[in-house]
Amino acid sequence: MSDFDKIIFKDKTFSNILEDIYKNSKKKEGQIKSLIEELKPLIGDMGDAVSVVPLIKEYLEVGVKNDEHLIKMAAIIQRAMNTSGKDDSDLLSAEEIEQLTKMAEEMNGEEVKKEEESG
Repeated sequence: MSDFDKIIFKDKTFSNILEDIYKNSKKKEGQIKSLIEELKPLIGDMGDAVSVVPLIKEYLEVGVKNDEHLIKMAAIIQRAMNTSGKDDSDLLSAEEIEQLTKMAEEMNGEEVKKEEESG
């Protein structure tokens, strides 16, 4: 069994996680193109553009940030797979633990913000 086929959690393998990252990226690309095409007819003048472009920018930033989080998690999983059988104390440095904590807080903050906006 290759490292890519090892089960990480539940029924997910590392290969499945990488595939999910790729699929999410492609799906997001399609959604962004669709969103822009839907918004084009709504932009008649500079005033319309000034109000619509920031929304597109925010949507793009959230997507990029989510992809970055997934990629960082995949890197951590890969490191864990490479160090299995070795001394586990070197799995994550203090800096990496701090980065993960910040990522989790950011993701939690984004979820709370989305819930407040939709609720």
